[in-house]
Amino acid sequence: MPGEPLDATRVLSDLLSRPSQEGILEGALSYAATLLGGAVQGYAVVRRGQDRVAAVFGYPKELLGAALSGPWSALRPRVLADGSRELYEQNGPEVTALLDSCGLRDVTVSLVVPLSDRGRNLGALVLDRTGPEGVTPGAQEAVTKWAAAVAPLLGVLEGREEWRQAARQLTAALVEAVESREFDSLGHAQSVADISMKLGRMVGLAGRELDELWFAATLHDLGKLHGEPGHALVGANFLHGVPHLAEAQKAIRHHHERWDGQGEPDKLAGEDIPLYARILAVANAFVRMGDVDRLKPHAGKALDARLVGLLEKLPK
Repeated sequence: MPGEPLDATRVLSDLLSRPSQEGILEGALSYAATLLGGAVQGYAVVRRGQDRVAAVFGYPKELLGAALSGPWSALRPRVLADGSRELYEQNGPEVTALLDSCGLRDVTVSLVVPLSDRGRNLGALVLDRTGPEGVTPGAQEAVTKWAAAVAPLLGVLEGREEWRQAARQLTAALVEAVESREFDSLGHAQSVADISMKLGRMVGLAGRELDELWFAATLHDLGKLHGEPGHALVGANFLHGVPHLAEAQKAIRHHHERWDGQGEPDKLAGEDIPLYARILAVANAFVRMGDVDRLKPHAGKALDARLVGLLEKLPK
């Protein structure tokens, strides 16, 4: 797997703790760079009247805000085998002097991936190399899919409810990307989240409580990026610095505790285990076992017996 997988979760952390256009695009560039692998720098351009650099990865901050013309007008990905030639040809002396000072003259190959939503060209991610490596078709496809997941967020940065939906959208896209590349359980997180939400409503959770439960369920296995052992602790750390998801963080940390106190990491027992973690444990076990009857022997031992009982009342 190219790059450091932690960068993928940094996208999520930035999104949830710093909901801004620059925050989203910086994270998008960072993860796109890991998909390409190797030494990669990049910048994001947004198209609002004059095209401008809205985020950078690996390039100096002086590039931010620069008004540029460049090879990103088409709604299709492009690999530029001649590096930054088109970029230099389309801009005047003042801009090219800035590009020189930021090191873009040394670019040998560029991947330009549009950020488009429902036919609207919102901008582009530009990933640059200065070495001899090229861009493989597989890497280009992976970055293109990632850009397609990020692009709709750029249009929904105003309004609390819209941001809530945007945060969910990118979270789900990130988890699906991780599951499809790392695990044999594509769709597992969504299934666990669906059951968790149903159980949450049955025990009286609502509003923000259900939001936190959804994030906990969707992200509960993300720590497996670093291997199975201790993945709950690793996963909880991904939400460090996101205070409004503190309960989701605790749920992820404790979703492998057992009702009888023989779980991990802290050997909590009974109702000392956070409610969201108990819900998550039952939903996770149900999705993996596929039948309530198979969970019943674990009720009162590994799982909260009341929550197992509630599973029987869910609509078939």
